[in-house]
Amino acid sequence: MAPTIHLVRHAQGVHNLSVENESIRDPDLTTLGSSQCADLRTAFPYHDLVTRLVASPLRRTLATCVAAFGHDSLYPIVALDVLQEVSDSPCDTGSSTQRLLDEFGGRVDLARVSDGWTEKGAGSVFEPTLEKIAERARESRTALRALAGSGDDHVVVVSHGGMLHFLTDDWQGIPNGRATGWDNCEYRSYQFADPSGADDEAALVETEESWRRRKLSTKPPSPTEQRELRAVMQDRVAPYLKIKA
Repeated sequence: MAPTIHLVRHAQGVHNLSVENESIRDPDLTTLGSSQCADLRTAFPYHDLVTRLVASPLRRTLATCVAAFGHDSLYPIVALDVLQEVSDSPCDTGSSTQRLLDEFGGRVDLARVSDGWTEKGAGSVFEPTLEKIAERARESRTALRALAGSGDDHVVVVSHGGMLHFLTDDWQGIPNGRATGWDNCEYRSYQFADPSGADDEAALVETEESWRRRKLSTKPPSPTEQRELRAVMQDRVAPYLKIKA
């Protein structure tokens, strides 16, 4: 018995339409994004097994979680500030907790969202440097392990294209000129590499079913291959993710 973590990238946001729109703080989903949520809700095969919903506190991730997975029995969604997107651009900077409460009410639990979660400048734990993002990813995984417990529960986690690469340490499939290999509303399924909970990194491994569903013909890369790929890909995508040296 081991928990399964279904990681999801949010639906299309207004900021995804153009570089200029990245200046919009914490933007809404687009009309297409809403349709993507509806399609994901229909296609996702594990609704009956899901016991908990978790999301980044940005509005687009919470809205995706509500639209694609929301149900009275699964509320409130646990918001984790460490799951927020990596850059300090306005589009990747969140809203006040009061605004989130006004919009989502009792459907979201903000107890794990710190007062300074929207501060991403120098010295902040949310500053967009490789070291701090990697630490956030580790904290996210350990938090998810605690939330999932030791049973066979299924947990849905909605985050962001950049953050998901750090969270999974999977750097395959990122096209040239893009910041992520995850499509909007794409989901992939993972389990913890060490189900005993002794792994300080709380590393995640994609399930065989998820790997096959993505129609990947090759075997999953080994940990050594992933480390080698990480160094190359982080250097390549850093400008697109606005990661500081």
